[in-house]
Amino acid sequence: MRKILFTLALGITSWGSMAQQAVIRNPEIESLVRQVSSDSLKKYIYDLSGFHSRHTLNTDEKNGMIAAQRYVLSKFNQFAKASNGRMTAQIEEFVTPGDGRRIVADSKVANVVATLKGTNPNDKRIVVVSGHLDSRNRDVMDADGAAPGANDDGSGVAVVLELARVLAQKEFSSTLVFVAFTGEEQGLKGATYLADKAKSEGWQIEAVLNNDIVGNSNSSETLISNNTVMRVFSESVPLAEDERGAAIRRSTNSDNDSPSRQLARYIKEIGERYVDHMEVKLIYRSDRFLRGGDQTPFMRNGFTAVRMSEMNENFLHQHENVRVENGIQYGDLPEFMDFEYLRKVSAVNLSSAASLANSAGMPQEVRIDVRGLTNKSELNWKAPLQGKAKGYYVLMRETSSPMWEKKFFTTETSISLPYSKDNYFFAVQSVSESGEESLAVFPSPQTR
Repeated sequence: MRKILFTLALGITSWGSMAQQAVIRNPEIESLVRQVSSDSLKKYIYDLSGFHSRHTLNTDEKNGMIAAQRYVLSKFNQFAKASNGRMTAQIEEFVTPGDGRRIVADSKVANVVATLKGTNPNDKRIVVVSGHLDSRNRDVMDADGAAPGANDDGSGVAVVLELARVLAQKEFSSTLVFVAFTGEEQGLKGATYLADKAKSEGWQIEAVLNNDIVGNSNSSETLISNNTVMRVFSESVPLAEDERGAAIRRSTNSDNDSPSRQLARYIKEIGERYVDHMEVKLIYRSDRFLRGGDQTPFMRNGFTAVRMSEMNENFLHQHENVRVENGIQYGDLPEFMDFEYLRKVSAVNLSSAASLANSAGMPQEVRIDVRGLTNKSELNWKAPLQGKAKGYYVLMRETSSPMWEKKFFTTETSISLPYSKDNYFFAVQSVSESGEESLAVFPSPQTR
């Protein structure tokens, strides 16, 4: 007999204004979230912005990029002491070829990487949390001028460091990788190197959570001040989509159901579940208008990635020389940051990454039966390849809704629902023994 449980743990729905919301938190993840410290984040930011310049091409070993890389490595090694040998860290150097634009000649560049190995040897999944260490001022080629880079992107690196600190003490089924990229401002060099390495070595990256400009809550010009909203950018049409994928997407009208968008929905649901007074706003773009970030090379290589960013940017303190002009202080300085806001952004990252790292794998071969005309929707799938699932959520939403609105729990690998697939979208996610959900998988049509 099939066991199906209807739940209302998805928040706002369109089926009634009085629908209740049940917030069910895993006590272990809730405990980790409480350990995220605004004081720790503030210390990282002041330390990072204390280096004269973290420009990619800066070669100062005492007060520049090389010193900053060594600082990040020292913090990773400090945190690794709590991991019982499961966390290791290194500076990964590589040569990026001159491109005649932002890299004039072949140059040595380096990422700082910490790896927290998963405890299940059969679980090859990897969750990446990243930010970029390099900074810039108004002149993107000025490798020697002051470039404190407190928010862009000291804030993203601070998130990476804080997650490494808190999570190093815990065990996870999957592997967590914490990265401070170099070369973002010069053309996504560090991220491209790691994304290409991951593809060539066959890494099973489940998700990339890239943090770039996440520590300010006040906007320039519009003068909005709000530390309760953050953005998650996700791609619609995958950069790595092939012809078969494009054909399925067009036939199923699944432009808003890419793996990246499923990850964004996951971060919104999990982040808002564990972090009070923080709304995660889904932005239906891969990045800001006509701009990019370190998530892009991963998406280009077929990995599921998103960009996290603050809601309200202040351009007086982004890509500016440090100066006072007409009584206005310019420059990316730490005194303009909101460390409580950064704490909440970090907690959204932590709860999402920890939930993914302890989830069962995604269900495989998810299909929706289209072999006959019916007002029911019948879905079937196979168990995940990695991690044990105690059951599955079948998700449902109206075609005009951005978020999943209903969940149906089953211990089986198929389900029949009395809702027409003409009027709703569906997906399936695994549920682990401890209750963590996997990313949702959108079904392909089953025609025979």
